[in-house]
Amino acid sequence: MTLDFTTVATVAKNPRHTFHKPTIDQITLLTGLGVEGDAHMGVTVKHRSRVKADPTQPNLRQIHIIQSELFDELRDKGFEVKAGDMGENITTRGMDLLGLPRGTLPHIGDEAIVEVTGLRNPYSQIDDFQKGLLKAVLDRDAEGGLVRKAGIMGIIIQGGVVKADDEVRAVLPPKPHHKLERV
Repeated sequence: MTLDFTTVATVAKNPRHTFHKPTIDQITLLTGLGVEGDAHMGVTVKHRSRVKADPTQPNLRQIHIIQSELFDELRDKGFEVKAGDMGENITTRGMDLLGLPRGTLPHIGDEAIVEVTGLRNPYSQIDDFQKGLLKAVLDRDAEGGLVRKAGIMGIIIQGGVVKADDEVRAVLPPKPHHKLERV
């Protein structure tokens, strides 16, 4: 099953391990690796805390995607957050990324395909950027479960160039669907 189209609002990368990623005109996704020239590119984990725990584990966080609607929500709560500020590689508009099941295949632009592996787990460094932001990107659902709103993570199934205004078409995996968990 394919969901409605959405669009890429911005793209970003950073070769250094910093909290922010500067937005640029386009990024290149490399099959099985991630965003060309980004600090988190690789077959094995690149996030510092995960490397420290086990540098041989597979990199399920090759790309970070956030819905720009989160920035609107945060602005309404008094925060000023723009594309790239939370370390994402792609910012989208028009699709409920957090509602996608694990294994969804977003087709981005003319060639790129990402496999959604899970949710980004926001951590205390986010409060170094803006005090109170960590709490603002966490919520509770109707059953009291924790909702992480800081975007989704994925691996690159098929590479390609991605730029602003590219279409994104999400292809759902076969049922049963599995809720996204933190990765």
